[in-house]
Amino acid sequence: MPFNDLREFIDAAQKLGQVKEIHGAHWNLEIGALTEMFAFKEPSPMVLFDQIPDYPANFRVVSNIVSNPVRSGLTVGMAADATPIELVARWKELLKAVKPIPPRVVSTGPILENVKTGDDIDMTIFPTPHWHELDGGRYIGTADCVITGEPEEGGWINIGIYRVQVHDKNTLGLYVSPGHHARIMREKYWEKGKSCPVVATFGQDPLLFLVAGQSLPYGMSEFDYCGGLRGAPVDVIRGEATGLPIPATAEIAIEGEVPPPKEQVHVEGPFGEWPGYYAHGAADEPVIRVKKLYYRNDPIIAGAPPLKPPFVTFGVPIGAAAIWNYLEKADVPDIKGVWCYIGGSAAAGGAPFIIVSLKQRYHGHAQQAAIAALGSRAGNYHGRFVVVVDEDIDPSDMKEVIWAVSTRCDPRTAMSIIDGCWSTPLDPAMHPDQRDAGNFVNSRAILNACRPYAWRDRFPPVNALSPALKQKISEKWKKELA
Repeated sequence: MPFNDLREFIDAAQKLGQVKEIHGAHWNLEIGALTEMFAFKEPSPMVLFDQIPDYPANFRVVSNIVSNPVRSGLTVGMAADATPIELVARWKELLKAVKPIPPRVVSTGPILENVKTGDDIDMTIFPTPHWHELDGGRYIGTADCVITGEPEEGGWINIGIYRVQVHDKNTLGLYVSPGHHARIMREKYWEKGKSCPVVATFGQDPLLFLVAGQSLPYGMSEFDYCGGLRGAPVDVIRGEATGLPIPATAEIAIEGEVPPPKEQVHVEGPFGEWPGYYAHGAADEPVIRVKKLYYRNDPIIAGAPPLKPPFVTFGVPIGAAAIWNYLEKADVPDIKGVWCYIGGSAAAGGAPFIIVSLKQRYHGHAQQAAIAALGSRAGNYHGRFVVVVDEDIDPSDMKEVIWAVSTRCDPRTAMSIIDGCWSTPLDPAMHPDQRDAGNFVNSRAILNACRPYAWRDRFPPVNALSPALKQKISEKWKKELA
């Protein structure tokens, strides 16, 4: 059964012993610090904050919502009883089988319990955290869903995860990196001299948040894709101020408009981002003029502040599953696994370190796989390295990957460099002058860490137990090995 809202999901996670409740943590740094500290504990719980100083006791914040495999799997009813690479394989098959289901428009929902317009709008009533020490303000949008419509091409609806800062009672900051769908859409409005209508939710069914971070093709609505994953449509109400759909069970939602930059901007940031740095700094960025505020009784802000890698927002690098599917669609045969390190919120959050495992079938097979991975949307944004390894290497095990890189390739012949690739102002290795010039590109390194195909049969054998001998010894000595 799909979850209807964030509250149902929290209840289900509590029954699994996956929730840690904290009472009295302050919105200024304490919630952010505890979020980070619990994120790196094992097991890593979801953290529910209540009785936040300066705010009503029932105005809450929840973080680390789907940051381990148990809870990310819970969004779709997937058990976490498998190895990391097997979990990615399960996500691959699940994503491949999705049949989109459009959202269902309803006339009412919990999000309508409190509706504010005009002078009654006040975004400061919520206990929005100041997440990181060097952040330039308080960010209500970290596990959000920012909803925009395509002004041309059929008017399809996009949902993305973009950071949203609270500036004042009715003004929010919105940062969207170049190339993302919401940025393309709003620029189309601006080219016509119009403001871009927008809806943002700050607490919703975690599956909708998870889907909002995936790299779907331009023209595919995340509402439809989420409906396909949950096997039922997402209920939405039609926003009166924008005409855009609003998830009917969201915790907090706004309708507003993003005016062209020549009309209004505001200093936004800095904000600690997913690569683990403050590369972007503070800058004049577009704003959201809030036209309507909705919230449930006892609202819960959903939080997913970016944390220094190797933290994975969704517990499993689901972007790796998307790349794996793309490789198969591109007719790259015998892919045995894909993994992403240092990823952001999801596939669309960047994949600077991709590992592809395959069984080599022909000359150039490894290079073909690497280039195809870079060509996928999930593997192209802010990449850095693609490493290809043989089928005996588990790509989710960095120790094995480093061993393959160290022993199966010669750097002079195994590396290829590709220039002019899609990057982001968030890239910490981008020279400040290049960033200031708006030239948001970088290079990629392909590293073929497979046995050289031309003489693979003459490559030295591995000094390790064979699977057959390991099984035989394990059975004979199982008592001693227990």
